[in-house]
Amino acid sequence: MMLILEETPVFVWVTVAIVISLYLFLRPRRGSTKDAPPVVLSSPVFPVPLIGMGLEFCSSPVKMITRCHEKYGSVFTIPIAHKRITLLVGPEAQETFFKAGDDSLSQNEVYDFMRPVFGKDVVYDATRKNRQVQFQNMANGLRTQRLKVYVEKIERETRLYLKENFVGEEGEIDLLHALSELTILTASRCLHGDDVREEMFKEVAELYHDLDSGLTPLTVFWPNAPIKVHRDRNAARDKMVQLFSKVIKRRREGKGKTDGTDILSIFMDIKYKDGTLINEEQVTGLLIALLFAGQHTSCITSTWTSLFIANQPNIVERIVKEQKLVFAKHDKKPMNGDTLDFDMVNEMGFMHDCMREALRLCPPLILLMRMAMKDVEVKTADKQTYTIPKGDIVGVAPSVGMRLPHIFPKPDDFDPDRYGPDREEHKQPYAYMGFGGGMHSCMGQNFAFVQVKTILSVLFREFSIERIEPGMPDIDYEAMVVGPKGDCRVRYKKRS
Repeated sequence: MMLILEETPVFVWVTVAIVISLYLFLRPRRGSTKDAPPVVLSSPVFPVPLIGMGLEFCSSPVKMITRCHEKYGSVFTIPIAHKRITLLVGPEAQETFFKAGDDSLSQNEVYDFMRPVFGKDVVYDATRKNRQVQFQNMANGLRTQRLKVYVEKIERETRLYLKENFVGEEGEIDLLHALSELTILTASRCLHGDDVREEMFKEVAELYHDLDSGLTPLTVFWPNAPIKVHRDRNAARDKMVQLFSKVIKRRREGKGKTDGTDILSIFMDIKYKDGTLINEEQVTGLLIALLFAGQHTSCITSTWTSLFIANQPNIVERIVKEQKLVFAKHDKKPMNGDTLDFDMVNEMGFMHDCMREALRLCPPLILLMRMAMKDVEVKTADKQTYTIPKGDIVGVAPSVGMRLPHIFPKPDDFDPDRYGPDREEHKQPYAYMGFGGGMHSCMGQNFAFVQVKTILSVLFREFSIERIEPGMPDIDYEAMVVGPKGDCRVRYKKRS
């Protein structure tokens, strides 16, 4: 077989590739084509027949979606290889995406590439009934009563990290790296529990790194491609299962160190509707799923929020002033070691709006996707109606949809006041997508707000922060999860 591949002339394979591409590109769409959205047939950026749209999309998806929105309107289809991606831009069109049930627009088919990371029978690979049980228990672990306990844990981890890493009265530090480490430390304390955090955190962090590195653009199209990062990913997942199986066994024997508030304690007691007890591999998969979602969102959001605040001295002053007011209201002082509680974190309204605004400008995911399980009707603001054919991938682009100037005036400005009571620009349904929306909105958003606001409260009370490089870093739209690109170093100085 290898001999045949080696001896076949290159032009033959090129010809075969072109023929296959032509067939996939020109084949009829499945389902009804009546009132189908306009199809993008060429790219001015990559004027190459057949593959130009794919090249442009992969090189700069946000710019391409913005360009196509301006040319084609709120609904359009981009063919990429054998896939057709129909994009919805604007609150009215996005409403269909967020309101549709799984029988119309399904998550499972488009996120199937996460199966090797999360594991068999977990989240997108689980049956609908079992997935509902898993999600319900995730939600239980993130309810207000548990969040109240988590504030103290997050603050304690933050203070310890700052003491060990923000050395001396002043210095420089890479904020993205620091907040990435701090996010996983605080998440581990809350999600995994004291025994995992204190006895095996380093091993968990290293395994998580290998799992995370195994998620590449190629993974989306070929989840089990025989490449090194996938082999490392699979090995890391096996080791993670072994590690947490020991923890679960020890806890069931009454030997584990836990106060019972961590989410592992909930997961290990899950019973499905048929009475079956969840197994250790599924528990590990659920922990990985939560860590993946929380680590990326909270790390990147805390970094962007900090950088935006530090980039504007007047915003810094307002943040510090709010901290003093909140502590004074509770007869505490922000600088003498007095601790936070859940109510205090909730009262940090300006910090909350800064985080919202950072998420609007720099959402972690370029696309939210679904698979059309049947023909789906979508209406636009200008009263047009389109029918998305069954089989299309349907997507919304938060980075585009949350920068529409008729919804968010001066959309490229960092302006936390746009969420204030006199403006409330986010109130139009399905305009703001910082945590998705509808029936699949992020169930961890309250945890994310508590985690990030607690970390930043301690950081800005303890230190003054300023950017070393002027302005803001670029947004890395080439990454799987969109973070800052370039220099994220800041200068810190201990507050007196």
